Amino acid sequence: MPGEKVLVIDDEEKILSLVSSYLEKEGYSIHTAADGISGLEKALDIKPDIIVLDIMLPGMDGLEVLAQLRRESDVYVILLTAKTEETDKIVGLSVGADDYVTKPFSPRELTARVKAAFRRLNAPSQEIDRETLAFQNLKINKGSRKVWIKNQLIDLTAMEFDLLTALAEHQGLVLSREQLLEMVWDQDYFGELRVVDVHVGHIRQKLGDDRYIATVRGVGYRFEDDWE
Repeated sequence: MPGEKVLVIDDEEKILSLVSSYLEKEGYSIHTAADGISGLEKALDIKPDIIVLDIMLPGMDGLEVLAQLRRESDVYVILLTAKTEETDKIVGLSVGADDYVTKPFSPRELTARVKAAFRRLNAPSQEIDRETLAFQNLKINKGSRKVWIKNQLIDLTAMEFDLLTALAEHQGLVLSREQLLEMVWDQDYFGELRVVDVHVGHIRQKLGDDRYIATVRGVGYRFEDDWE
């Protein structure tokens, strides 16, 4: 939808200008910041719908910005990472990023990621099944996008919620990483299969119970609720 807010945080002026230009053509309202401290302040102030966040920033690096941001917000975050820094990708996802794009990147690819994220975030209410999925000690309400474990509300990012819901809706079935990428990230995802593993690990940690999501070696994951 036109006017939706995207905050781009990057210390490279050319990247800020290029990304802003592409996203503005899609009708988004673009805000920018060139360092971590001002980026965090702007994120908390304007409350954007999506943040594009570079890891290598002056003042406060992107991972610290993300960590502090997650204490206040579940805004959708796309990390920009250096191609060789695999550790940064994994740490970033573990801290709470929803997706990442590797530098150097195509601005069309980044725009596609942003558009895909907005499609998920703005699913028409009539298409949302408001039924609550109930399992042992676990409840998922798809309308309110809330999850409770032992009647205690837990905080999931948008991507974590979508991934858990996709698994729960296919209880007992093994879903491959490729299937989960298509279901949750959709066809516009260009990254690595490992992103699924990191998000599953984060969900397990937040649920405080590994039994709901079983790993099927060499294939993918299966949601289970028949354990005692």
